[in-house]
Amino acid sequence: MNLVRLKPRSAASAPTPPLRLVRLKPRSTVALVVASLVGVLAFAWPLFFQTSQAGESAIGHTTDAPWLFVLLLPLLVAVVLAELSEAGIDAKVISLVGMLAAVGAALRALGPGTAGLEPGFFLLVLAGRAFGAGFGFVLGAVSLLGGALISGGVGPWMPFQMFACAWVGCLAGLLPRVGGRLELLLLAAYSLVSGVLYGVIMNLWFWPYATFGSDFSFIPGDSLAANLHRYFLFVVATSLGWDIPRGILSAVLVLVLGRPILNAFRRTARKAAFEAPVVFEPGRTNA
Repeated sequence: MNLVRLKPRSAASAPTPPLRLVRLKPRSTVALVVASLVGVLAFAWPLFFQTSQAGESAIGHTTDAPWLFVLLLPLLVAVVLAELSEAGIDAKVISLVGMLAAVGAALRALGPGTAGLEPGFFLLVLAGRAFGAGFGFVLGAVSLLGGALISGGVGPWMPFQMFACAWVGCLAGLLPRVGGRLELLLLAAYSLVSGVLYGVIMNLWFWPYATFGSDFSFIPGDSLAANLHRYFLFVVATSLGWDIPRGILSAVLVLVLGRPILNAFRRTARKAAFEAPVVFEPGRTNA
């Protein structure tokens, strides 16, 4: 009697493409773009629209930070729901986001920005690389929220930090697909650059509303080029001393720990995927 035996396709029989647990399908792409546009507007609108806000109330974002946080959470849920509706994620992936967010929050509590040393950034880069841009976006925002709650870093800056961390994880998943030692070098370079740019972007949450002297302060109504020049001088004079150590630490951790962690993440991705391909192989049994 001839029977057909169902056998999973082995790794040796066919190459396995890199898996991304939260794939960027059309709906999730739209959700990510909308969320990112909201974040860009939250950071940059004072540079383009004249505002008379100033002083402690403006720096505290008492009028917009709560609404920004309220708006960000549904946008994150929209990314997850979009992927659920397109079968891009499942319960295993959601639990993995929670687990890695808890680890990232704990790492942030260990080094809550002291001298710019934040060890949680390297984990965010590696997770975004292994699991994809959508996963990295959600993980970045959620891990920052968890870290802020643990370390007591809740304030008007928190929704801005959530957006910035989400972009770090998202862009890590969009880097070119390379392998071997070149991949680690690429991720280390990205970690260095993103660690610096994170601080550069985060300064925008308060800089337009504070006064630092005519050479460093935002001047409402002045040209964009002139304000950006003053902002550059402000960053060089104040922020880079914190941003560069953050980038260096992230790059070093990626070079030292990146390969085993990436391998572990990718094994997890293969085991968590419900869509593992199967093939029918003819078999022969005697009955």
